[in-house]
Amino acid sequence: MQKQPLRSTILLAASLLAGNAVFAGELDKEIPTQRPEVQVFIDEMTSKHGFDGDELSTLFEQVRMKQKIIDAITRPAEGKPWHEYRPIFVTKTRISEGVKFWNENEADLKRAEQAYGIPPEIIVAIIGVETRYGRHKGSWRVMDSLSTLAFAYPKRAKFFRSELEQYLLLAREESLDPLTIKGSYAGAMGKAQFISSSYRHYAVDFDGDGKRDLWNNTTDAIGSVANYLKRHKWQPGKPVGSYAMASSERIAPLLEAGIKPHTTVKEFRQQGVTALTPLPPEASAALIAFEKKGGQFDYWLGLNNFYTITRYNHSPLYAMAVYQLGQAISAERDG
Repeated sequence: MQKQPLRSTILLAASLLAGNAVFAGELDKEIPTQRPEVQVFIDEMTSKHGFDGDELSTLFEQVRMKQKIIDAITRPAEGKPWHEYRPIFVTKTRISEGVKFWNENEADLKRAEQAYGIPPEIIVAIIGVETRYGRHKGSWRVMDSLSTLAFAYPKRAKFFRSELEQYLLLAREESLDPLTIKGSYAGAMGKAQFISSSYRHYAVDFDGDGKRDLWNNTTDAIGSVANYLKRHKWQPGKPVGSYAMASSERIAPLLEAGIKPHTTVKEFRQQGVTALTPLPPEASAALIAFEKKGGQFDYWLGLNNFYTITRYNHSPLYAMAVYQLGQAISAERDG
């Protein structure tokens, strides 16, 4: 086990004592290198990955932490009920734009399906939900977003600290200037909105030009989305799920079991939950509720492929929006 540098140990102790002393009104005025935990992070990046400490200090002196980033992450769209969430993404305009995107990139989508087994409508819908087919890739400097969330958002600091580490590694590997890259308030990047760790592990050079470019290269974005879903165990040719009738008195524990498939379709039927379209009886599924207006719910049996979509964004609302948008795009294109 590698010993932690003495300077890091001292600074980390100081950080724990100080806590997050700079509050909302002061955050935008703060110089990140004044935070002990930032200095700890710099030391770790030098000892663990061979970065130059002085260069990192100069980099962080140019970072601007933003209260608006904290505000944005505390009110995500996924916090809305389904009847408010769906109209954001499943719209006539986004459907027609999806048909156009599909037609313009048909060859790449076919090749991605052949290589990875992912239906074109799912790839198109993910890019459509994420960035409106590449038009809205985010306006925040990723370095600012990740630094703010890593050092001023305790609720998820560990996750975003790891993503900041991955981002700096990505920038070094891809010869990127970390201060010029822009993305979402949460640090997601490019047409496919990959976070740093996903970019490093799942992005592909799908057009063979020697670069993995998810900002400007639609071909790379298509291949990378497909690779991501394949690596997260998409099952080619298998259904995604079905709306269901749910009349069982045991519906509460079935819902509480979570969105990862855990019970077979046959067993669900025995407990009063019946798919409205045919599903393989032995396929594992999860029961998910989607809130309608008036406090009523639609119920959905999500199979493995539905769960795979939630690996892109862990919200079942997101996965359902992707699925329904993809189905609508496919239907309009075929019609």
